[in-house]
Amino acid sequence: MKPNTLPPNHPLHALSWILGSLEAVRNGRALFLLLATFSFAGLLLAMAETSLAKGQLAWAVIQGGAMLFVVFYGGYAAGLVLMDEAEGRPLREVEQALGDAFFNAHRLLALWLAIFLAVALLLGSVAALLWLSRADFMGTWLGALVFGLTLPSGVVLMGLALLAVAGVAVPLSGPALWAGLSLRETVSLVMEQIRHRLLTLALLTAAVTLLSTILAALIGFGVFSGARLLAVMAVLVTGVDIPVQQLMAGFFGYGLRSLGATGAPAAQTAHGAAALIGGGVVFALALVLPVLVYLRGLCAVFIVVRPLQQRNALEVGDPR
Repeated sequence: MKPNTLPPNHPLHALSWILGSLEAVRNGRALFLLLATFSFAGLLLAMAETSLAKGQLAWAVIQGGAMLFVVFYGGYAAGLVLMDEAEGRPLREVEQALGDAFFNAHRLLALWLAIFLAVALLLGSVAALLWLSRADFMGTWLGALVFGLTLPSGVVLMGLALLAVAGVAVPLSGPALWAGLSLRETVSLVMEQIRHRLLTLALLTAAVTLLSTILAALIGFGVFSGARLLAVMAVLVTGVDIPVQQLMAGFFGYGLRSLGATGAPAAQTAHGAAALIGGGVVFALALVLPVLVYLRGLCAVFIVVRPLQQRNALEVGDPR
């Protein structure tokens, strides 16, 4: 049976869309956006660490904030492009994606703030009931009764709330906004899914996480084994006296300063610097690809659960 002939609520239908998220590695524009985002964020993080080491706390805070700004808006722009791909629309240009992210990403922050406040309100309510159950306030027997009722109900409510946030609210909020839904429509969609399909959505988002984790493990194995072999060959063939550990460092995101801080030898040579730079490029790719697939998988989950009348146009072919 082809994926597009399955009923929309069939589990295999959802899994087919999620597995189709592996195609995101071919999305050059989203890949470029995430690579640029991670590169600038890494540069700003290094600058913040340097400022902090020099005792320049104000500069470190500014550079750290700039890093968060770059990560948030760059990731949002990549999500817009990935949603274009998931819905079968022409991909927007990089400049357009960045502009749309700059003018619209604040809505995602507002939504996350509302989610945080809702969870904080729930935690505060449970804490208030626990405070009321104190023996010196209600007495021993009445306090024990309130505590006995609060304990199981609080566990269930907080557990469900955390599951709803991690499995539905946060994963769906970004894709819903990337697809063009308003804040009100996004909240309505999230609440409807929490009421009717909480466990299903939690399993789907867990499947996306598992898929990206497996991809990260496969990429990590390839990078580690290939880097180890190439590092040994580079030392033997080029004849430069560079420790293998330093050649390997670039493949795992280390620089000369951080490598020296770990106690590893850090030879100040042109070949050593080139190895760290080239290895850093591989490290960035290995880091970006699982993130790319994860974001694309969340887009697939959203497409599966969105209102049927908005999804009819997408049911004409195999999942992208």
